Amino acid sequence: MDADGTPAVFLDRDGTIIVEKHYLADPESVELIPGAVEALHRFRTAGYALVLVTNQSGIARGLFTEQAYRGVQSRLEKLLADGGIVLDASYHCPHHPDHGGACACRKPGAALFEQAIREHRLDPRGSVFIGDRLSDVLPAFVLGGRAVLVRTGHGARAEAEAADTVTVVDDLEAAARVVLEGRLEGPKG
Repeated sequence: MDADGTPAVFLDRDGTIIVEKHYLADPESVELIPGAVEALHRFRTAGYALVLVTNQSGIARGLFTEQAYRGVQSRLEKLLADGGIVLDASYHCPHHPDHGGACACRKPGAALFEQAIREHRLDPRGSVFIGDRLSDVLPAFVLGGRAVLVRTGHGARAEAEAADTVTVVDDLEAAARVVLEGRLEGPKG
């Protein structure tokens, strides 16, 4: 891992950047969470790379295709671009352990994060892992970054299970505020 690389904000997609919709397969149903674009601007201005990492078990379950996933992802990228944001990278896990077996890329596994770190020369220790499920933020503890759970999506239900080393905030906009003001919980790494 490259401690001299660029710090990143590793972001979950559904329930973090966009409104949670059960197994989203329709690009027209993509809806940004209010304040998400502004938060991403704040992170970008502060020098963070923006990397999306998402579990998409609906593919393994046969609920939508890889092509449908790409359609939703393209719609998200267009909405972000309309707001002046371009992601540095996007990764997804199409697997589910009950439908095809276990894999290393499904969060909380760190394989996709490690791939992003290698491919984009990112600094995991200076990075922040943000999502609405504990599985989205647990890779921070393996890779040495900081974990932020947002209450949007599934986060409000997961909050009670979060360790003291996980910062819990209302949404991505609040996450940007606490990260950039240096108010994260718990020890780094």
